[in-house]
Amino acid sequence: MQRTNIIDTPKFIGKTVKLAGWVHIRRDHGKLIFVDLRDRSGIIQTVIIPDHVEAHDNAKRLRNEFVIEMEGIVKERPMSAKNEKSPTGGVELEVTSIEILNEAKTTPFEITKDTKEVDEKLRLKYRYLDLRSERMKNNILTRYKVVKFFRDFLGEQGFIEVETPILGKTTAEGSRDYVVPSRIYKGKFYALPQSPQQYKQLLMVAGIEKYFQIARCFRDEDTRGDRQPEFTQLDMEMSFVEQEDVMNVVEEMLIKLVQTQFPEKRIQEIPFPRLSYKESMEKYGNDKPDIREDKNDPNLLAFCWVVDFPFFEKDEESSTGWTFTHNPFSRPKPEFMEQLMNKENIADILTTQYDIVLNGYEAGGGSIRNHEPKALRKVLEIMGISEENVQRDYGHMLESFKYGAPPHGGIAPGIDRLVMILQNEPNIREVIAFAKTGEAEDPMMEAPSVLDEKQLVEAGIKIVTKKKKIV
Repeated sequence: MQRTNIIDTPKFIGKTVKLAGWVHIRRDHGKLIFVDLRDRSGIIQTVIIPDHVEAHDNAKRLRNEFVIEMEGIVKERPMSAKNEKSPTGGVELEVTSIEILNEAKTTPFEITKDTKEVDEKLRLKYRYLDLRSERMKNNILTRYKVVKFFRDFLGEQGFIEVETPILGKTTAEGSRDYVVPSRIYKGKFYALPQSPQQYKQLLMVAGIEKYFQIARCFRDEDTRGDRQPEFTQLDMEMSFVEQEDVMNVVEEMLIKLVQTQFPEKRIQEIPFPRLSYKESMEKYGNDKPDIREDKNDPNLLAFCWVVDFPFFEKDEESSTGWTFTHNPFSRPKPEFMEQLMNKENIADILTTQYDIVLNGYEAGGGSIRNHEPKALRKVLEIMGISEENVQRDYGHMLESFKYGAPPHGGIAPGIDRLVMILQNEPNIREVIAFAKTGEAEDPMMEAPSVLDEKQLVEAGIKIVTKKKKIV
């Protein structure tokens, strides 16, 4: 007999079905034993009566989280016993046979309740148990629905999903890279991508025109509560566009996401209001303002765009005293191109950067790119990057632009952060299946971990430890 998903059992009243899953709760009332059975789709109450002797004996052995298979007859529950809050609350399974597929130890924390109050390191150590809880399961399912929506929406808009390399070259994108030693080319290293920025621009040079990717990104940043060493973004890039074109596609996508997948949510204002960086700083004191009319409403979504960012900011470590605010590949607003090319009034140059902000969080950022080699070179000159380093770090980009690069721009909404807000969760770890702690550790896999001597030799790595000074 084929297994039936628990959520579908109300369709089979009066029929025999096979169910499989985990013992959620077992209640022994003497002659009658009740077992709430759980699978991914839901929970159903089952009853085992003494008439079915073998099943009744097996039911006595059951404990929470045992993995079992049951066969029985789906029966409608009396009106007084129906649970209207549950999709399966109108039926129960009268069990005729039970097979124990696997026993289970007592779990280190209760998973029949919300695990939010359980010590987070303990939850992350036993993440496979934490994910069995209703809230965490729903977070992961919701994340899947959001990603599927993005794929479907962009596919209909003519975008092509393209995977870009994980093993790449170190880049200057504002954070430290995670580096990977090459066994074959000892002394040389790959870098994990902080974002697919250069690859997606090269795809525009390649003529893809509309690209997206559910991209894994890696940044070796100092620990902070809402950061993860690896995160996921919806990476997008479009050719032959201006700022308005990119913003319009993203705005339509986010509105439809909320309307179709989160109908209980209300968007405060459509179209999304726009603030200049200057206005945002003067009015709210930051560039990711929370403009909700009622911050106590968990279903209120206040999107807004922040635009007209300064292109450069002061940097004492740069030989010229300047660095980029967002991205060295950004293009200035058209009226500031002459200033960029002449390197005049640098502090006043505004870029085509646009950030989408949601309830006080930066939900994504992007810009129109510099597609002309001479304009990109001017940005690098202002930042004080030597010609040698320009060729080393950006030579391939500059070379590609000589072969007919189209005007292009893009954006990268953060999937972790967006799902976190939509699920009313306090941090992104609650919506990542196998998250790391705020200190960038994985208690479950015990990572990071040491390499054995053979691995170090193969990779050409020697561990050097600083000796403590003896005072």
